[in-house]
Amino acid sequence: MSRHNVAKWPVWLAMIAAAALMSLPLPDSLNAFRPAWATLAVIYWVMMWPGRFGIVSAWCVGLLLDVLQGATLGQHALALTVVAYITLRFHLQIRIFPLWQLTATVFALLFLEAFILFWIDGVAGNPPVGLARWTQVVTGAVLWPPVMAMMDRLRERLERRDTTFA
Repeated sequence: MSRHNVAKWPVWLAMIAAAALMSLPLPDSLNAFRPAWATLAVIYWVMMWPGRFGIVSAWCVGLLLDVLQGATLGQHALALTVVAYITLRFHLQIRIFPLWQLTATVFALLFLEAFILFWIDGVAGNPPVGLARWTQVVTGAVLWPPVMAMMDRLRERLERRDTTFA
């Protein structure tokens, strides 16, 4: 089955849900360990379907995050666009990595996104978030294997044209 005949709405629904999970209020003790759900979703879909979900999709998700979180407009959009570009540039190499190496690559991409957000906050004069920005990177890398497994299952169902998504 051609990938071009696959429904896009479940993937966009997953990306919107990931953005909503990032905006969901949590207690202060748990907020530091909130993973970058939207970044994980963007990395996965750009890596697996690079012709359908790329830099523009990442920019749209980033802009949605900026609006939902009340952040500096364009801050998440720029960070996710850079992460999507690097993922898109190396997607053929990244896809064949073993799981531990793929997780290390996702860790590096999450670190890059956190650094870009840290840099933009500094330039804009926003107060530093502290250690919470960096613990989110570790949490996202730890959660990458189960998140990837869930999205693999969704992608396989979409590619098989399961009647659930018809």
